[in-house]
Amino acid sequence: MLSIQGLSKTYPGGVRALQDVSLEIGAGMFGLLGPNGAGKSTLMKILATLLEPDAGRVTFDGTDLLADKERIRGSLGYLPQDFGFYPTLTARGMLEYFAALRGIPDGAARRARVDELLERVNLTEARNRKIGGFSGGMRQRLGIAQALLASPRLLIVDEPTAGLDPEERLRFHNLLADIRQEIVVILSTHIVSDVSVLCSRMAVIDGGRIVANTTPGEAVSRLEGRIFEGTVPRAHVDRVGARARVLSRMVAGPDAMRIKVFAADGPAPDGFRAASGTLEDAYFSLVGEAGGRA
Repeated sequence: MLSIQGLSKTYPGGVRALQDVSLEIGAGMFGLLGPNGAGKSTLMKILATLLEPDAGRVTFDGTDLLADKERIRGSLGYLPQDFGFYPTLTARGMLEYFAALRGIPDGAARRARVDELLERVNLTEARNRKIGGFSGGMRQRLGIAQALLASPRLLIVDEPTAGLDPEERLRFHNLLADIRQEIVVILSTHIVSDVSVLCSRMAVIDGGRIVANTTPGEAVSRLEGRIFEGTVPRAHVDRVGARARVLSRMVAGPDAMRIKVFAADGPAPDGFRAASGTLEDAYFSLVGEAGGRA
């Protein structure tokens, strides 16, 4: 169990990246959704023991993560948003280098672990290719392999599918789905479909605050009776937006827009009909309510 209690972080210049963040995260895949600048990467860096908070406490299976960093790093795997690769190394060479840094013994044990992980992330055939020629998805899969070298009990992945094409995203989803059965995995992303497909629990962070801590199903259920769709002239979109939160809009004609709105407390706008909600609708109904960006 990962327990986060009252984390706050303000950067020089007064940017309040985290404001009293508290979460309890058990085994399996936990999704952290939020727009760019919401505080996700700051939280991930603190959990990865790379950044000190101004206030708060974090424990993992009873160990104080902030006070006993060296001990916790032996149980931790981390794939940051921008992971640095050595383009002239091969996939196998890079993993062996990181295995040495993680203290995995030299010789047969290290080679066996590297080969096992290359197989797991479907890079065995590319093991002797230089990383500089890898696609974005291959690099991300190699990044996961390095994060798993020491058999971590806590895995943190920050925006892992950003920039991947649909085929590589599916491969990455399948890889994470396999990993999540064994350990605590925190998936930080602004891509709603990643959470919808992979996570049994999730939180939404906005403006450095947790604005929802729920399940994908509960988040969608919250929308019942509050989601409406209608077609209006382009000039009337802002008028509708003054009465209800506009979640999405599509061109419906030369001078018309088909829009979906979230009406939290009031009736549907004139001419709108009730519609089914999605997790993406739930997400967009929440972000912006915190009143700021971190």
